[in-house]
Amino acid sequence: MANTTTELQKTLKIKLDYDQLTNCMRCGFCLPACPTFKETGIEAESPRGRIALMKAAVDGVMDPSVQFEEQMSHCLGCRACEPACPADVKYGQLIEQARDAIEEHTTQHRGWIKGVRSIVFKQLFPHQKRMKLLGKGLRIYQKTGLQAVVRKTGAVGLFSKQLASLERILPDVAGTGIVEKIGTRIPAKGQKLGTVGMFRGCLMDMLFMETNYKTVQLLSEAGFEVIIPETQNCCGALHAHSGETSQAKELAKNNIRAFQEAGVDYIISNAGGCGAILVEYDHLLHDEPEWKEGGKWFAERVKDISSILLEKGRLLTFNQGKTEADKVTITYQDSCHLKNVMKGGNAPRKLLSSLKNVDFIEMKDAGSCCGSAGIYNVTQPEMANQILDHKMENVNATKAHYIVTSNPGCLLQMKLGIDKHADNKQMQAVHIVDFLYDRLAKNVERDI
Repeated sequence: MANTTTELQKTLKIKLDYDQLTNCMRCGFCLPACPTFKETGIEAESPRGRIALMKAAVDGVMDPSVQFEEQMSHCLGCRACEPACPADVKYGQLIEQARDAIEEHTTQHRGWIKGVRSIVFKQLFPHQKRMKLLGKGLRIYQKTGLQAVVRKTGAVGLFSKQLASLERILPDVAGTGIVEKIGTRIPAKGQKLGTVGMFRGCLMDMLFMETNYKTVQLLSEAGFEVIIPETQNCCGALHAHSGETSQAKELAKNNIRAFQEAGVDYIISNAGGCGAILVEYDHLLHDEPEWKEGGKWFAERVKDISSILLEKGRLLTFNQGKTEADKVTITYQDSCHLKNVMKGGNAPRKLLSSLKNVDFIEMKDAGSCCGSAGIYNVTQPEMANQILDHKMENVNATKAHYIVTSNPGCLLQMKLGIDKHADNKQMQAVHIVDFLYDRLAKNVERDI
């Protein structure tokens, strides 16, 4: 173990940005913004505490032990600390650098965990065709009655109660992707305002293909020609957050090539978690000079679907509802990465507030993490569920009919929250794209 910690210390010295470590003034402004610190009150569970641990390891004051590794893994990576930091410390970059170093030396992954990580990060997510096969498999699972048998027997719960809970809120899977559905080029309706490339994502295209379809329709209705580069792949967010930085870089390079060849004006994401790494491809590839221009070109063009509709698109017309009985109450749960990294928290609110016969209620602490955080709710279920419990207290206080969000992970987590804790079991969690599309007054195709 001593040799392992010594090697990890050496790698931390190489990978961690020491200037950023010393930029932290220990002021504590990050503490009330940090979900894990709010839940525990423990200094080491805060950004300031984790930065102190990183610096102590690099300076040789402490050995980066198993406890050090665990503390780095406890962070949700929501990056709520960054907007709160007066010194502009790039905490998100630091935590990814630390995890990258840990991944090279960790002794915590047992054999089966290493195997699962290899399958997920190297054999599955980088390959769109394999993701499609997984989608088809889930479709068969849902439509053949196998899902009903599994739920009745409680088979999933034998392995993990958390996975059993997540399986209950699994959406109906289309079994096909957006390109198979509508092709790679969709013309603008009316006067063309520009050409956008749609980032279809991995989980979005597999679990939420209908939302991808509706995203294209909204963009087309707003005046954009939509191109969906077929050679694009996973954004690399899960890889970067989990210490698989080299793999994330390769995925980024392929996406840059795909969208540059498409010649688009903007690159549109409908998933906050994907958008946050897409907009930072320039940083991800900062140490590779030959990709400097490509990373910058890509990052400058990334926009969230709400932002492009609000800022660049033709004004959409929405159905106002016929009677007072049609009025619904909604609230919005921020995607952490959309809010904290892409700075896109206002656009969804403006769009939702513009709808007639919709009563928008701002939720208390809407910007705090819901506990999803990529695969955090699978790897750290206890903390994730604790955060979700408190989130649902604020959701219930709004008495909303709909919880609207802008990220697939948040959407699934809020569905789980409704399943477990909602006062009103008729409450629904919906993606903002689905909510807007279903209220369009225009005659768009609805052939899903």
